[in-house]
Amino acid sequence: MTKNPLEFVREVRAEVARVTWPTRRETMITTSMVFIFVVIAALFFLVADKVIGFVVKLLLGVS
Repeated sequence: MTKNPLEFVREVRAEVARVTWPTRRETMITTSMVFIFVVIAALFFLVADKVIGFVVKLLLGVS
């Protein structure tokens, strides 16, 4: 079932019109939360890596 490209474009525009777009404030808050969680995750993995590295060196006696 092939659709007419013009009909397809009309349907896409109708779908986009129904989308509830976030406000500028919501977008800024969400973006800020993502950056904060990225920093928290990076710090967690940095500390975890250092602790695991220290334990491995301790167990293997490597200095």
